Amino acid sequence: MMNRFEGPGGKEARIRYLDGDFQVTSPGSFVRCAVTGESIPLDELKYWSVARQEPYVSATASLRREIEAHPELRSRR
Repeated sequence: MMNRFEGPGGKEARIRYLDGDFQVTSPGSFVRCAVTGESIPLDELKYWSVARQEPYVSATASLRREIEAHPELRSRR
């Protein structure tokens, strides 16, 4: 049984990202990846940045954003 926040017509949630957890500030069924724009169902959300308050669809997308924010990470010493 679906609740009113689930399904294809669900709306985007607003989230406050915390260390190891997140807080829903406006109900919805998904958030959008800050890098790819893909929808991420809340029950599948695993990656986010507390500092940037952004969600990511995968660890790869998270790393991509981190490298964009800190280009010095590209070079190995």
